[in-house]
Amino acid sequence: MSAITSSPTRPIRTASAAPSFLGGIARFARREFRDAIASKWFLLYTLAFTTLAVGVSFLSLSGVGSHGFAGFGRTAAGLLNLIMLVVPLMALTAGAGSIAGERERGTLLYLLAQPVSRMQVLLGKYFGLAAALLCSLCVGFGISGGVLAWRAGGVGIGSYAMLIGFTALLAIAMLSVGVLISVCSRRSSVATGIALFAWLTLVFVSDLGLMASSLLFKLRVQEIFGLAAVNPLQSFKMAVIVNLNASLDVLGPVGSYASQTLGDGLPWVLGASLAAWTAVPLALAVVIFVRRSSV
Repeated sequence: MSAITSSPTRPIRTASAAPSFLGGIARFARREFRDAIASKWFLLYTLAFTTLAVGVSFLSLSGVGSHGFAGFGRTAAGLLNLIMLVVPLMALTAGAGSIAGERERGTLLYLLAQPVSRMQVLLGKYFGLAAALLCSLCVGFGISGGVLAWRAGGVGIGSYAMLIGFTALLAIAMLSVGVLISVCSRRSSVATGIALFAWLTLVFVSDLGLMASSLLFKLRVQEIFGLAAVNPLQSFKMAVIVNLNASLDVLGPVGSYASQTLGDGLPWVLGASLAAWTAVPLALAVVIFVRRSSV
């Protein structure tokens, strides 16, 4: 699997004078956004996510007779595990190919020769990719939401909107990690491989490792919750469950402890975890990229 990559042939029009800081970022972001949405990988990601989201919508609607309710709330719960698998993979691989792909094709030197700083180049590529990813997700959620509104009305639309918001946070957080991997890699194939390993670690190994560690080291429930909150996927999962007005008791003693200890502040703590996963890797990527003397 490859990442969303930008075209090496699309030039950036430059003025005689250097653009402002925000203007330079916006220029690179527009370029990256246009190249991303024109790539085959963007189309593949969008088609796959849309198909799966619509499939879950129809499955949720099929339970109306037996369960007595359906609609946006039921679909939001059904999409939870799907999002935890697909969205991090999309974002990590997209970010992994951003700088490493330009470096490998030899176009990074051309980009850095423009009258802009390294920080503007990196942030512009990041924001362009983030916009493309969010558009991909909005297409999937929009078509799925249209199916639900047509068949079941607007029951639970607030839960669905909340799910979209938290999914956007998860996507940009994983994109930050992917960009950091890309900055540290010389080849796009290596960056993509590391991104896939990070995805496997977050999705599969973290859950099993947390279970094993709790048994091996006899961790207290508050320590287990702390480790779970550090994982962006677990933070996303708990935040969505809380905002679906469901009880975290379904997660066992850890969920009960979190609900009783933090109460109404729990969503803010989980949201702060996702925000940290967005800001810290991106800041590290900027520092490394700006201080690197070579291309």
